[in-house]
Amino acid sequence: MDFHELGLTGPILKAIDSENYDKPTPIQKAVIPKFLNNHDIVGIAQTGTGKTAAFVLPILERLIKKNKKNPPKSFPVLILVPTRELAMQIIDKIRTYGKIIRPKAVLIVGGAKPGPQIKSLKDGADIVVATPGRLLDHVKSKVAYLNITNTVILDEADQMLDLGFMPSIKLIMSNISKTKQAVLLSATMPKAVRSLANEFLNSPEEVNVAPAARPIDLIDQRVFIVKREAKLKFIQDIFNNHNVYRSIVFVRTKIRANKLASKLKISGIDVDAIHGDKSQSQRTRTLKKFRIGKLNILIATDIAARGIDVDNISHIINYDMPNESEIYIHRIGRTARAGKSGIAISLCDLSEKRKLKSIEKLIGYSLYAKVLNVSETLTLGNAKKNITVKDKINTKNEVNNNKEAKSTKKRNLAKLFTKKAKKRFAEKRKKRIRQDLHQSIDQSNIKSSRQKDKKLNNHSVNKRKLSVKKKLNKRKSFLNLEDAFYGKNDN
Repeated sequence: MDFHELGLTGPILKAIDSENYDKPTPIQKAVIPKFLNNHDIVGIAQTGTGKTAAFVLPILERLIKKNKKNPPKSFPVLILVPTRELAMQIIDKIRTYGKIIRPKAVLIVGGAKPGPQIKSLKDGADIVVATPGRLLDHVKSKVAYLNITNTVILDEADQMLDLGFMPSIKLIMSNISKTKQAVLLSATMPKAVRSLANEFLNSPEEVNVAPAARPIDLIDQRVFIVKREAKLKFIQDIFNNHNVYRSIVFVRTKIRANKLASKLKISGIDVDAIHGDKSQSQRTRTLKKFRIGKLNILIATDIAARGIDVDNISHIINYDMPNESEIYIHRIGRTARAGKSGIAISLCDLSEKRKLKSIEKLIGYSLYAKVLNVSETLTLGNAKKNITVKDKINTKNEVNNNKEAKSTKKRNLAKLFTKKAKKRFAEKRKKRIRQDLHQSIDQSNIKSSRQKDKKLNNHSVNKRKLSVKKKLNKRKSFLNLEDAFYGKNDN
């Protein structure tokens, strides 16, 4: 299927041809016709599958037929995104695919001066690409109106949820007409995102596209177990001993990003960092340098995990393991795009091994982590064979078969040991039983003899008591002491 079969017309097709795109991706094939037929859509697809073009192309197709001028401060199309970088990339895509029809697209994001944004919105716009917080500020201050907005795109909805934008999104959506067309796109579908779709989308059609060759299947994944303090040394080994064409290094916090960047610069490695504390102009400048090739190594926090759309990234390095397993997939999804291969290197310290286990559980196979001592040098060697789904199934079957064989072998060994043990200890057991029997007999004999002795002793004591008593009675009668004392009774 080609792009012209999806319902796109001349100006858009010419722009696509100029970008040398031959065939649409699976997500584009599924979304574009449904979008043009005014259906609400819930799309689930991985990073790097062509999601942006899936909604930008049909939006531009509709704008070709638009005749009316937009009212001041109003716009028919709203695209909400989680980060400034992603918003800027979508604006670039709109300009690329719409270079013939030239729509008015306005960027509204935080971290930039609001004045130019307000000025751009003054005469209205065709498309607004915005982060939820800044757009809500403009709506509250009445410099942006949502009264004619009839198409809403929620891109990377799960990340907007993670960044705490859900209250702002609900406020924005509640101010838009209920007859709108809404498209929600996400890499994952947690309960909160699903409830948002149920609340604001009308009978949405679900598109769940797993591409034939997922990005993760084309990535050579390497994991090294190292000490935390040795991570800097090993990352220097990677850059000094290997040909790294273009790389993103992911760290957990902004402070660690700045520290790592300064330490690598001191060691002579040209790097720069990008994170939320950088100003918009700094981030734009750094991304531009990285995109055009003036900067080959970029250190980023997870705010950039889905916002950096740069081709030909050869290496992804997880300097810190991510807190959530899904973030690992989004990080390494920056490489191995458009059918190309890539390398993902993870430096995992002992405190992060639990995170590694949860990642392996999510992807369904072991990453075979290698332990490195501080004295060793990190070398990547030959590329590992890419693991396909078939290989994973075969590996699982082999593992299960090996487990069964091992358990059978253990059972057989246990039985054999039991037989040998019975033979070996049979005589000892018999001897012990005889000894126990003799001991019990001896104890019972001793007890009975003691009882007999006791009886005899009691009998002899009683005999002695009786004899003494008899003697006393005889003596008493002989002396007749009572008659002597009271006198003899003559009666």
